[in-house]
This record gives sequence, C-alpha cells and structure tokens, in this order.
Amino acid sequence: MPFLSTTRRNFIRLAAAAGVAAIAVDSALIEPNRPRIVRREITLRRWPARLDGFTIAQLSDFHYDPYFSEHPLHAAIRIVNGLHPDLIVLTGDFVSLPLFSDTQEGDRKAAFAAEPCARLLWQMQAPHGLWAVLGNHDCYTDANVVTGALRSQGIQVLANQSAPIEANGSRFWLAGVGDALVRTADLDATLQSVPDEATILLAHEPDYADYVAQHPVDLQLSGHSHGGQVRVPFMGPFYLPEMARKYVWGLYTVGRLTLYTNPGLGTVGLPVRWNCPPEITLLTLRRAASG
Repeated sequence: MPFLSTTRRNFIRLAAAAGVAAIAVDSALIEPNRPRIVRREITLRRWPARLDGFTIAQLSDFHYDPYFSEHPLHAAIRIVNGLHPDLIVLTGDFVSLPLFSDTQEGDRKAAFAAEPCARLLWQMQAPHGLWAVLGNHDCYTDANVVTGALRSQGIQVLANQSAPIEANGSRFWLAGVGDALVRTADLDATLQSVPDEATILLAHEPDYADYVAQHPVDLQLSGHSHGGQVRVPFMGPFYLPEMARKYVWGLYTVGRLTLYTNPGLGTVGLPVRWNCPPEITLLTLRRAASG
C-alpha cells in the first residue's frame, strides 16, 4: 500500500510538471505565432449607405524583433492578403522600448527596428492603402525615426491629422491622433477640418475613448492592452498598462462612440501569450437602420 501511495504521488507530480511544461511550450512557442482572425460587423449611424460592407483589417502592437514577433507578423501578412480588405489600419507600437537601457541613445537605437517591420508590413495590400498611428513605445524611443521608416514604405502615418477616404461615390474620414499616454494627442486639431460625416479614429490607447466620446467620432480603433497577454481563467490578465485597464479587448459602446480594442500581434516584456492569441481583426461596416 505505501508503494502504491508513493507511486500515485509521483504520478501526480509528474502530471503536474508535464502540465506546466505544456503550458510553457504553448505560451512561448505555439500561441504567440498563430494569429487568429476575429470578424466583427459594426453598424454606425452616420455610415454612408454606398459604403455598406466596406472592410477594414486592423493590426496592432507589433513590437518588432527578429526572434519572436517577426514570426506572427509573417503569418499575419499572408492572412490579411487572403482577406482582401478595402483598407488596413495599424494602431501603433511598431517597436519596443528596451527593458534594460538607461540611456537616451540606447532607447533611440531601438526605434530603428521600425525599418524591417515596415518592410514586412508593406507586403500587405488594400485598395485604400495602409494607415498608421504611433504608440507609446514608438514615441518613447524616437517618433521621427519610426514615422520615417513607415512613410518610406508608403504607409501613411496620421499624427493629429484626418484624411478623406473616397469610394463608390461616397466618403468617410479616417483620423489619427498622437499618443495619448505620451500626451501628444490633440483631438481638436485632428478633427478641425472634418465636416459632419462618418469618422473613424485611430488612437493607440483604448481608454482614451472616454474623452473621444465627447466628440463627433463614430468608431475608435485601438490597441495597447495586448489583451493582458497572459490571461488566467477566472482571474483575468495579470497586467494591463496605463490607459488600457477599462476597455481591454473587443467591442465596446462608449456613449455614442463604438470602440474596438485589438489585443495585438507581438509581445512586450516576456515573449509569451497564454489564453490570449494574437489577432487580426476584420471589421465590416454597415449603416445603422434609421428609426
């Protein structure tokens, strides 16, 4: 009997160790490299009837490095091109602020990772182009370097700016603010030239929506949260960054504003994801029924 008891205890220990090892392998090697497609239909009151069915692919939080985040990015490029979206938006954090650098020059060097990231991103195609805003990591390293890298590949960066997107004899406005956490966002300047027409805002931090909801914006697209990156069932995410603790992941209604928070492709800190896969969001926009 003692032998059986000891054997049982050893089996339980081995099973527990195997379970931990399996979770470790999944969170570090499998889940981070297998982006999933999340499809959402969004109805907007001011959306033009002629643009009903217009599609937008959203990707976010790439945190490019050649060892970890490059792999889900390669997979995402193939997936997005297979979806044939009308327009592609990239909601910030193309690079990562170094964890252990204590010099401004070291931080600035990290911004140059935006160059290979941009070369990959430009392989995605959409009739109405690729549009981006910067995130806090981009600004903490060197916003000018990141912006230059993206624009050199034909990716249009909105920095407190708006642009009309015209299709099928109609149009909407695509707007993008600077980073709210770094306090370079100026929503009033961004919307200054926008008439009373449907407006989609790119803003890296999702909790900025509480402020945006006071303005004539129909849809806000954000990232920043990573969805928590590691989510334990019944407990939620271990850590959420500032300005991503309220609207963590998915679709929200904030007053008359619709918000979608994308959990990102890459990782920051430890290169792991668990119960929080990288995501490509495909949004189909519809005009809300009047009445």
